Amino acid sequence: MANITIRDLPDTTKESLRVRAAQSGVSLEAYVRQILQEASKARSPQSANLFELSREFFGAGEGVELELPPRNSKRPVMEFDA
Repeated sequence: MANITIRDLPDTTKESLRVRAAQSGVSLEAYVRQILQEASKARSPQSANLFELSREFFGAGEGVELELPPRNSKRPVMEFDA
């Protein structure tokens, strides 16, 4: 197993993590290990595409139903006469 040293961690951050670990009934080391393991398993933002993200947050399972406007294949003609 690997060891990691974290430098320049603010005392307030360490204390906050220590309190949360105590509330969870585990040591600070075990609590931080759990956070790092969960973060390493989370999908990276680069691997998720916009369609997947929109389905996840705005899909039918979330109670969101969006009406799509009718599509019109014709675009207005641009005139450049002054």
